[in-house]
Amino acid sequence: MRIYFGFTVAGDRSTLETARNIVRCLERLGHEVLTRHLVDEDARAADRSLGPLAVYKRDMAWLRTCDLFIAEVSGSSFGVGFEAGYLLGAETAKVILFYDRRLEDKLSYLITGNSSCTLVPYSSFTEVETFLKDNVGRAACPATSVSRQ
Repeated sequence: MRIYFGFTVAGDRSTLETARNIVRCLERLGHEVLTRHLVDEDARAADRSLGPLAVYKRDMAWLRTCDLFIAEVSGSSFGVGFEAGYLLGAETAKVILFYDRRLEDKLSYLITGNSSCTLVPYSSFTEVETFLKDNVGRAACPATSVSRQ
């Protein structure tokens, strides 16, 4: 499965290790993570070297062709919100949003009140990993239906 992983480049990256573990888990499950570069230390510099138009065109092409959008939104930014909103409006891919329970009070009600996507609060990566294994599964298997947690 082609997965677009959303994670802030310019915002609060305090959940970077969880984001990295999500990408690793998805890859271990056999999925292609189109945006794996977002969990690199130099993600912002790498995007800046491409320039705004190139990043926009690249990311929009990936959004249009992904099978699933997964994001870690605890420190989300305008860009991650745009990506999620674009796919929710287009209704072309399922949207799963993970967030650290300790940071829930910093999330927009547009995220936590949204019933069009799957919201997954977590306290540890073990909870995230279990959810991914149970609901996203192996790439060779059809995606299972996910429900709001």
